[in-house]
Amino acid sequence: MNKNIDKQQLTNKIVEAIQDTKGEDIMIFDLSKIENSVAQTFIICTGNSNTQVSAISGNIEKKVRNELQDRPWHVEGTENSLWVLLDYVSVVVHVFQRQTREYYDIEELWGDAVITKIENN
Repeated sequence: MNKNIDKQQLTNKIVEAIQDTKGEDIMIFDLSKIENSVAQTFIICTGNSNTQVSAISGNIEKKVRNELQDRPWHVEGTENSLWVLLDYVSVVVHVFQRQTREYYDIEELWGDAVITKIENN
């Protein structure tokens, strides 16, 4: 974990990586004012297949590693790519397949966060 990277730089780089691989429904949740939240920022997006979910999460890791010299503290979900979680400590990324995202409805769980929806390029 590279301590010199600010949260905004990391967030921007992750969103870029998602857009590069055509991730959809990108949302940024600012959790910094929510007591006992697990991170300061959640980034959520959707891929249309396990291949795309895998490509999005792989591109996030590659772009952040190559351009910011940072690696996730923890990654899970890569074995089936229905929901891949990349934990960069202050920023946690959730890459979902659509039906999995709808099922878990994280937007509703963190509804009191400040949410920014990123328009598709």
